[in-house]
Amino acid sequence: MPRLTIEDLKKIKEKHRADFTLREGGYRAKVTVHMGTCGIAAGARNVMTALMDEITKANLTDVIITTSGCAGLCAREPLATVEIMDQPPVKYCDLNDDKMRVIFKEHIMGGTPVEKYGLVVGSETTY
Repeated sequence: MPRLTIEDLKKIKEKHRADFTLREGGYRAKVTVHMGTCGIAAGARNVMTALMDEITKANLTDVIITTSGCAGLCAREPLATVEIMDQPPVKYCDLNDDKMRVIFKEHIMGGTPVEKYGLVVGSETTY
């Protein structure tokens, strides 16, 4: 196994910083847009762009946006997971830019999950 470089360590640190920051209270929300090949093919880039536009318009600094690979539900892509401090995570499916804007307004800004777009809450509960 090759030795880790300083750059490798910096990348690892940045990868985990968002998780630690959310837990430490620096941010109130984290949104993960799943951008595996299947998600990108289904329109995840448009979902990500819509989310970034809404955050910019609202001038928010307390929301983290991250990406991940495939969530394993290719038929339900694009997917996004919204985590609000002290609430269970909600995974949304079959998204497009308009649905993401609704989720932004109602869940991320308002704190109320958008049940009609939700797939699961937490790890076991389904809508």
